[in-house]
Amino acid sequence: GVKLLLHGLCSNTTVKSLDLKGNNLRTVGAEALGKLLRQNKSIRSLTLEWNSLGMWEEGFSFFCQGLGANNFLQRLDLRNNQINHQGAAELAMALTQNDSLQELDLRWNNIGLLGGRALLNCLQSNRTLKKLELAGNNVPGDILKAVEQALDHNRDRETILSEAQNQVSILSKEVMSLKDEKNKQFLDLMDTVDKQKEEKARSERMSAAQISQLQEALDEHYSIVNSLKAKLQMTEAALALSEQKVHNLGELLNAMKQEQTSVAESHFKELQQQRQESADREDKLLHDLSAASEKNLLLRNQVGNQVLGREDQLFQVKQDLTNTTAELKLRAVQAEERLEMEKRRFKQSLEDMESLRVKEVDHMTQHIEASERSMQDRIQRLEAIRISLEEELSQVKAAALAERGQAEEELMKVRSQARLEEQQRLEHLEEKLRLMTESRDEAQNCCLKQKEMVAEAQARAKQCSMQADGLRRRLEELQQDLNRKEEEKVTEVNKVKVELQEQIGHLQAERTAQDGLREKIAALERQLKALSNNHREALLDKEGEMSLLLEKLRMKEAEISRMREEEAQRASFLQNAIMAYVQGSPLGTHSSRK
Repeated sequence: GVKLLLHGLCSNTTVKSLDLKGNNLRTVGAEALGKLLRQNKSIRSLTLEWNSLGMWEEGFSFFCQGLGANNFLQRLDLRNNQINHQGAAELAMALTQNDSLQELDLRWNNIGLLGGRALLNCLQSNRTLKKLELAGNNVPGDILKAVEQALDHNRDRETILSEAQNQVSILSKEVMSLKDEKNKQFLDLMDTVDKQKEEKARSERMSAAQISQLQEALDEHYSIVNSLKAKLQMTEAALALSEQKVHNLGELLNAMKQEQTSVAESHFKELQQQRQESADREDKLLHDLSAASEKNLLLRNQVGNQVLGREDQLFQVKQDLTNTTAELKLRAVQAEERLEMEKRRFKQSLEDMESLRVKEVDHMTQHIEASERSMQDRIQRLEAIRISLEEELSQVKAAALAERGQAEEELMKVRSQARLEEQQRLEHLEEKLRLMTESRDEAQNCCLKQKEMVAEAQARAKQCSMQADGLRRRLEELQQDLNRKEEEKVTEVNKVKVELQEQIGHLQAERTAQDGLREKIAALERQLKALSNNHREALLDKEGEMSLLLEKLRMKEAEISRMREEEAQRASFLQNAIMAYVQGSPLGTHSSRK
């Protein structure tokens, strides 16, 4: 039945405590218990009182093997199970492998001296067992004291480890909190810096867009002015061409006048008065032509003073100049024809020539007057165009100046706004710097507190060292007791030897007569052997106790040194972490640079 029950509990994960007291478990039950301890991971307490498990050596060894493989059981009750020293040795071997059992009850068994020693030896490697009950097992008192000391040592070590783990957890939590605060502050600072960068980039983009717009407007104005300058240069070139043409026409007219004068001198020598009259008329014509040329020059100068010309107006001026040149050419041709007619008709009659000359002069004067009127009208129109162009140019310049002033004002406004924003950002950053310095001061205060905690831990380590010194003194006292007991043992052995020698002398004297004395001698020898064995066992026990005390002392010293090193490492780690936190933050570096 118990085999089926334990087989079902092997895969169970809810049962925490199992009580099988007084169930007469045999070899099969012990083997099933060993299998249960190997496979089950939930049972924490197991009670096996009054089951006589120690009578079945194979089953109990299998049970101990399962106990050694188990790492979850914390309490085991094996009272009244007839466990002898061999079963205690099996249990000791299992305890060397087990890392979870904390309480073991072995009262009212037959463990004896050898079993007690085995259990005491296993406690040197077992660090988890805190309670071991060995009453009613015929175990010597010194072994019980040594077991109790080993258990006390395990409990002390557990308390020290728990305190150290608590301190480590507290320090790690504080370090993690400091790291979290540092990360939060760093992230907040980075967010503010990113926001400020975005705002600055946005303001720079807006100012750049405004400046680009203003620059485009200025470029447009500059392009307009350049186009006006190009048009003015084109008008000047056109006027230079017209001046050249007028000069050529003047030369042609001079050549024609010279020819006319030469023909008049050759053909009209006889009529000097008429030639003089014709010369006077020609002078008048030349004077008129010079006046017209001067007017043309004045017109050219006036047109040259124009700032901006238009292509249509220049085209009209060119047309007017071509018309005047064509009219002059026509007049020259007409004059030549008329001179030829006069030459032809001069021979016929002087009167006809005079009438023709008079008519021609009248016609020429009328034509010149009409041309002068038309030229004056054109000059007036050109003057009006020049005035309008000058007004337009002045308006364009005024508009450009006004736009430039507006652009400069907007630029000044943008610059002032950017300066104000930079000042506000600097004030905000200074406020954050002040807050970060306050947080750094708080971190330094925390560091001082941690140093105080380290000092307290060092004081505790000093106390532990004092306790170790007390243990060392106790070891010396035990050594003195051992020496005293050895001396007593030597004296007792000498006494026994003397008594034995005396008894041997009496026995040798009365050997033949008293056979009973031989039996007494054998009994005394057996008693001597028993005493020597007892003394040897006592010596072994004392040596074991001394080795245990020395091992305790070494372990205490090792633990004290390890605790000192751990406390020093923690203190240096905390100091390095805080210094790295203070020096690693950008505001910390900024303040240190300042």
